[in-house]
Amino acid sequence: MDYKYLIVEEKPNGVVLITLSREKSLNALNSAMLKEIHHFFSNVDEDVRCIIITGAGKSFVAGADIAEMANFTASEAYDFAKLGMDTFMEIEKCRTPVIAAVNGFALGGGCEISIACDIRLASTKAKFGQPEVGLGITPGFGGTQRLSRVIGPGYAKELIYTTEMIGADKAYQIGLVNHVYEPEELIDKAVEMANKIASHAPKAVEYAKQSIINGSQTDIDTAMQIEKTHFGLCFATNDQKEGMDAFLNKRKSEFTGE
Repeated sequence: MDYKYLIVEEKPNGVVLITLSREKSLNALNSAMLKEIHHFFSNVDEDVRCIIITGAGKSFVAGADIAEMANFTASEAYDFAKLGMDTFMEIEKCRTPVIAAVNGFALGGGCEISIACDIRLASTKAKFGQPEVGLGITPGFGGTQRLSRVIGPGYAKELIYTTEMIGADKAYQIGLVNHVYEPEELIDKAVEMANKIASHAPKAVEYAKQSIINGSQTDIDTAMQIEKTHFGLCFATNDQKEGMDAFLNKRKSEFTGE
């Protein structure tokens, strides 16, 4: 598929950089862009080992496209929320880790897409917020659910109820982002982390991601069963044999993803 709003760059080692590109609209998410993101994450190649998402220009994603939403009926708004939620669920459940490299505004849908990713890295110029109630609506792409899981219900409620926009340092303080970098370093640092992830056994990384995501949605006993199952599945892979043999023989592992 030829994308109008996504720039897809294949980096070495199975790393892919996606740039969300509606720069004149600060990369605001309209239906067409959401469908492109959904398509990409529904069709990730087997040889992809880590994905980075960033935004074109000075913004990561400034939110959902208000010009498109303004005259929605309740039914149309529901369908738009469903499209956004389905798209971000594809990101969350993607078999490979996804890193958000937040280079600027991450507001509303922009904050929501970042918290659908596994890891968030921020530029010192990044700004996060959920401004929806100031527009007479609620977050609609998972913000009321994922945000509290990432930073706890207290901070999530504060950001959503007050519509306060916070900078990268505050986002780091409350656990919304993992690291903060100078703007010129952000993508290089994201690629560096992606390469480190990509150097490990792909199936093991995939199973670890599934254990974390699926386990966090259930009780501790069920979550432990999920972890045991994935641990066992690792021993059906060639990479487990390679990794342990390399360790025992003091050599570097060469993982193939099998």
